[in-house]
Amino acid sequence: MLCVFGAAVAGAAPVMPRVQGPPQSTHADAIRYSAGTPEAAPSGANRTDCVPTPEHPNPVILVHGTDASAYSDWAALSPALTASGYCTYALNYGASPDGKTFGYSDIRNSAVQLKAFTEGVLAATGAQSVDLVGYSQGAAVTRYYTNRLDGARVVDKWVGIASPAYGGTLYGVSPVLQVVPSATRLVSSEFGPALVQLMQDSAFLTELNAGGDTVPGVDYTSIATRVDEVIQPYTNALLRDSGARNIVVQDVCPQDMVAHFTFTYDPTTIALVESALDPNGRVPVPCTTVPLGSGVLDVVIASN
Repeated sequence: MLCVFGAAVAGAAPVMPRVQGPPQSTHADAIRYSAGTPEAAPSGANRTDCVPTPEHPNPVILVHGTDASAYSDWAALSPALTASGYCTYALNYGASPDGKTFGYSDIRNSAVQLKAFTEGVLAATGAQSVDLVGYSQGAAVTRYYTNRLDGARVVDKWVGIASPAYGGTLYGVSPVLQVVPSATRLVSSEFGPALVQLMQDSAFLTELNAGGDTVPGVDYTSIATRVDEVIQPYTNALLRDSGARNIVVQDVCPQDMVAHFTFTYDPTTIALVESALDPNGRVPVPCTTVPLGSGVLDVVIASN
């Protein structure tokens, strides 16, 4: 347990942060708080005394996105799940060389980190299975672990939010970068190798999706938004195998124009995640108006 949940890099935020941070209602506020308190865990997460209940026997592991942390991406969903009775965990994975950010390094290696973390959670809770919720890059990390590292043996439900299942084109920029090796090397050195791996038609995604994008025995749900500013076209966030459940937020709530950068703080999306984790729980799904682009600029400012 201690080796699994120790420090990722000397002086960096721990792999399993333990200092309980406050709930947040916006991604930008969570980013700002995380910058000042790098050891923060999202409220309710990583409580080692949590005992799974018969109603919710599977611990839920939350896996953040690129250039992020457990707290910055999950300060709204974690307290919601905790309030509903789940044992919730969240890790910091894929540390940058300076240890100042996460979701940076090779996704295959990050999936190995997730595997070790999951085994630690199972040992700590005595549970037989876990449910995984991944946001953006985190959805790729969780799916690689599930599909390629024998994670399906212990993963019951997989939920992806803005999943780069088939990558993004960044409005046509990534195809240009991919034909210029020096350009992709520059992107990798500046923003991390994971970002290159998430471009449409990358070698990594081709490997991950070879033979199908799901594996038997796991319940898959992918939640997408038509106005995703990162995953373009948005249909690249949808799984293509039969049996996978794809949900487009605007099909549930047409006036909710939630963006990629604000996705995990959207009340409709949070309820959809809870519904995917407990399809028999009849979780009410709210529908509120979210203007196009709402909150995106604030996230960009907070991130820089």
